[in-house]
Formats: sequence, structure tokens, C-alpha cells
Amino acid sequence: MSSRLGILNKTIVLAILLFSSASCVQGQLGRNNSAQYRNGMVVCAYPDAAKAGLDILKKGGNAVDAAVAVHFALAVTLPQAGNLGGGGFMVYRGKKGEVATLDFREKAPEAANANMYLDANGNVIPDKSLYTHQASGVPGSVDGMIQAHKKYGKLKWADLLQPAIDLATKGFKVTTHLANDLNKNKAQFTRLNPGKNYFVKTTDWKEGDILTQADLGKTLEAIQAKGRAGFYEGTVADQIVAEMKSGAGLIKKKDLQNYHSVWRKPLIGQYKGYKIITMPPPSSGGIALLQLLQSVEPYPLSRWGYNRDSTVQVMVEAERRVYADRSKYLGDPDYYKVPVDSLLNAKYILSRMQSFKWEAATPSTTIQPGSFAGYESDQTTHYSIVDRDGNAVSITTTLNDSFGSKIFVAGAGFLLNNEMDDFSAKPGVPNMYGLIGGKANSIQPGKRMLSSMTPTIIEQNGDLFMVVGTPGGSTIMTSVFQTVLNVIAFDKSMQAAVAAKRFHHQWLPDVIYTEEGALDSVTAGILTKKGYVLKPRGPIGRVDAILKTKWGYYEGGADPRGDDTKLGW
Repeated sequence: MSSRLGILNKTIVLAILLFSSASCVQGQLGRNNSAQYRNGMVVCAYPDAAKAGLDILKKGGNAVDAAVAVHFALAVTLPQAGNLGGGGFMVYRGKKGEVATLDFREKAPEAANANMYLDANGNVIPDKSLYTHQASGVPGSVDGMIQAHKKYGKLKWADLLQPAIDLATKGFKVTTHLANDLNKNKAQFTRLNPGKNYFVKTTDWKEGDILTQADLGKTLEAIQAKGRAGFYEGTVADQIVAEMKSGAGLIKKKDLQNYHSVWRKPLIGQYKGYKIITMPPPSSGGIALLQLLQSVEPYPLSRWGYNRDSTVQVMVEAERRVYADRSKYLGDPDYYKVPVDSLLNAKYILSRMQSFKWEAATPSTTIQPGSFAGYESDQTTHYSIVDRDGNAVSITTTLNDSFGSKIFVAGAGFLLNNEMDDFSAKPGVPNMYGLIGGKANSIQPGKRMLSSMTPTIIEQNGDLFMVVGTPGGSTIMTSVFQTVLNVIAFDKSMQAAVAAKRFHHQWLPDVIYTEEGALDSVTAGILTKKGYVLKPRGPIGRVDAILKTKWGYYEGGADPRGDDTKLGW
């Protein structure tokens, strides 16, 4: 009997070893049971778009090829944020460590002016920067993808557009999230788009319905056939200008013809020996992330633990000061001298935290933007992709509000952004996300509005470590900040780091916003006694990220707060 048991035990052990070996070959074993892959990974906000990107990787495309396919597929399947009519930022890291950042943020039309949203008494006119034709900046998304592909792409441009065209013309299945959003916005779609019937039907949308978009498909075909000229010139450009004229909008043919993306020098910093590669202005996200990480680096967060009272207190006090700096110093560097070096100076960052006291919260009314010598006066989407060679892209793109201005371009089938709200319409008056701005972010013709987008790539010992980013308006920087700490300081897997509950503070209003379950009752009680105001809110961010493990596998983190999907091979 014992002999039989011994043989049986050996057989079981051998089977386990064989299974483990096979799993490793297939790239399926991972930390905390997270699937891992050797040849590449796509993490983005909609299943069909993730599949489009993975298919391109499998056909021999690189990370940028896959990014183009994902971007245009999201313009079809995620109309809340995926877009042709918006803009964004890309952080790129090549397999040999070369880095670049692409700014395809929208720009103010030439007819824009600093007081365009003010009434005769100098007060901000409600919703004029949000739900009118004048809310839209000149779109940069199409040019951004063209420039990225021109510099780094391998496969033919036409092949990268085809998945999106098929999704638009043949249709795709609507998820519960998308159905709910379409139903919730039906009244505004109808009110703001007389004579158009995009996304509007007599019955409610439900999961599994097929959404087809014939006009959008034609626009995508024009971009497929003619590249930049298929959008910024010709029929589509005529349709954009006609739409503008119908609602006293400001974008003209000259604005479209003059739009060009800009390659900028990446911001690079350090945290605990990790190299942080992120986006420079006009994104405020990169500077904010580096300031936040350096502000908390001296404190033993790992010992204190994830979302414990001391950890939260230090992070909130850092956020309070960083957002105060953002209000004064951040804007389009082509129009305003942004003091990047001063803001990222280690002594300056440490000095900002000196007023922090453990005994009580620092009232935001006592925190002003910092000063230094020599200085003169939520709806977005993100995707992270890595290919089999190790090329990586981190891209965040947006229409600003969910469905942007909610105004469609008649005949072209895509939504216009309302990014002009990201400018400071009037110094000291908050935008839709409650963010305060001033002269650095005032409206000027041709200027890019300030953004919170924070696409980021991280290295460890000269090798790729993490690709990360998120939508979320003003919460973008803090969501990326927390996700990075969740992995580096708190040793969470990529999926656990992305799914972890979040909190957010942005200087003004002086409130810590918390997701349900982010803070336990003991932690909440300690913080409240110290004078912190806690306010529950809905989901914060939708992070999509990729971690390269020490064994060389890619491990994805797809945010469970949405339809986000991770696919690899």
C-alpha cells in the first residue's frame, strides 16, 4: 500500500512540475495569479480595442503600430473619451532605452481670446466653455497618430486603420457601461445636435446591442486613404468648419491646416532608484508626479503600510502643495516660461514639506504656490502597450468631459472636444474639475491648454519596469502616483495596484475625496481628528498599466472600474 502511495505521490509531483513548466513556456504563471506574457501586451479601456492592438502585435507590428490601431478603435468603441476630435500625449521608450514624448494636445483657435467666456461684467458665463461650439480646441489626435507612426511605425498605415473601420461599419457589441452612458446622455445629445441622430434611438441601449457608425466609418476611410490630409483638409475639414459655423464656433480651415504635433524632451526623475520618464508641459502631470514622489521619498511608507493614516497624511500634504504650484506655474511652454528646473529642484521640494506638521492638517488657505529666486512673473482614456522587442508606449488621450462637448460633426460622425475649459477662463475661477489657474494658463490664440494627463514609463536598473497612466481629470496625477507607490512601496502586483482603492486631494477644495473602502474606520477617524475633511465619491481614475517582472514577463493591470481589458501573448 505504501509503495502505491509513493508512486502516486511521485506522479502528482511530476504532473505539477510538468504543468508548471508548460505554464511558464506559455507565459501564464505570475505573481498573485496575474497572467503574464512574453511577447507583448495591450491594456486599454475597451475589449474590442485591446483585441485590435493585440492582433497588430501578432502580425509583427511594434508598440506604436498597435497604439495607432488601439487609438482609432477606441474612437469607435469608447466615444466617451476615445476620439478623432480630441488630443493627448505619448511617452515612448524604445527597446534600447531611447525615449521621446509627443504632444498632440489641442490648441486654441486663432479667433480665441482671453475674455471669450466672460460676460459684460467680467463674470464667467456658465457652460459656455463646456457645451457650445466655442468649447472646442483644434483637434490633435489624428496628427499625433500620424507623427508617431511616421517616426516609429513598421506596418502600413492603412492596415492599422482597418480594425477601427470594421468596428464602425460592421458594428460592435455595446457593454453595460457604454449602454448606461449612452442612455444617460440621450437628452443632451438630442438638445445639442438638432437634425442629427448619432447615438440616439427610440428605445434604451442595453448590453449586447450592436452600435454601427456609418459616417464615422467614412471619416476613418478618408484618414486611411489620405493620412493627415484626410482629416485636416478636404471633405472632413469642410464638415468640421461647417459644423463650427452652425453654432458660432471658432475653428476655421486655417486652424486645421496649421495644427501640428510637437516632439518634446521627456521629463526624467528618480524615486527610490527607479527612473521615471514622463510628460513635460503643457501637461502638468509629469511635473506633479515627480514632485509628489520626491516629496514622500524621505518617509518610510513601506513600513507604515498601504493607506494607513501616516501614509495618507504625508501623501495628502504633498498633493496639497503640488496642486498649489500647478495653479500658478504650469502652462504651454511655447507661450509661457514654465520654471521646470525650479519646480523639480530637490531642495525646493523638501522646503515645501517643512510646513507640514503631524499634529494637524495644514489648511489649504495657508498654502500658496511656492517661490524661487530668478523666476518672472474625467473624461479621458489611457492605454499602455509593450511589444515583443521591449518597445513601450504610454498614451493618454481625451475629449475632456465624457463625450466632450457632446456636439457631433454632422456628416463626419465624431464628437468635438470641450478642452477650452482646461484654460483658465478667469484667474481664480475653477474649471469643471475644480482646478484653479492663472496667467500661465490664460487663453491665447494657438496656445495649448494645460492638462493633467500623466502618461509615464519607469525603468529599473536600465531596463523597462512599468508603463502606466489613467484618465480622471484632476485625479489623474494622484491616481498614477498611488499606483506607482502600490507597486514600488507596497509590493502589490500590477493588477492589485491598479484595483486598489484610491483617495485624492487637490489643494482646493480642501477635501480628501475617497473611494468606498479606501480608508478603514480607524484611519478615517485619526485623520478626521487632525482636521482633515473626508468626502466619499465615486470611482477615481481608470488606470491601465503593464509591469515587466524580474523574469522578463509582462504582467497587466486593467482597471475593474470600467470595461478595461488586458490582452497579451
